[in-house]
Formats: sequence, structure tokens, C-alpha cells
Amino acid sequence: MNKDEILAKSRAENKNQDVYALEVLKKASKNAVVVQMALAAVFFVAQLLAGEGINWGLWAIVYSGNMTVCWVKYRELRRSRELMLAAAYTLLVAVMSGYHLYQLLAVSVQG
Repeated sequence: MNKDEILAKSRAENKNQDVYALEVLKKASKNAVVVQMALAAVFFVAQLLAGEGINWGLWAIVYSGNMTVCWVKYRELRRSRELMLAAAYTLLVAVMSGYHLYQLLAVSVQG
């Protein structure tokens, strides 16, 4: 194979996408999740210190990012590990969302 054939094959495999740009996007996505988690932790501690309890909706939103990443990775890669993580995150998000909505409804009924 000559250089042009290798380049053509590489472009076909990557569907003319910029591999570097894809890696940058991957790194940015991981960093975004870390920032979400850090900001949620700060809000979590502030809310606890203020005596307001736990905002489960906040955590549901944070974990929904991880859930989405895992579902997309599973859909594209078909790895059982991604399926297990996606299912676990989905369950976590559903429970936290449900509990958050329950707390909101309970407060509105009492008040």
C-alpha cells in the first residue's frame, strides 16, 4: 500500500471526520461531567449547611449526564459494561427524580 491508499482508507474508516476534533470533544465531555459534579457538590454542601436538606433533583440532573453518555456509548459500541452502567445510572436518576418530585408534592400539600 502506498501513502495515498492508506490515507484514503483512513478517511473512509473515519468518515472524513477530524480525529483530533473528536478527541477534543471527548475530553471536553469528560471535563464537563467533572465540573457538573463539583458544582453540584458545592451546592449540596451549601444547602445542607443552610439546613435545607438534600435537593435530589440537582443530583438527578448531574447523574443524567453520565446516564446519557453511557447510553450513547452502549448504542454505538454494544459493550455490556456500558449497558450495565447506563441501566444503573438510569435507575439512580429515576429514583432521585421520583423522590425529588415526591418531596415537592408533599410540601405543596402540607403548605
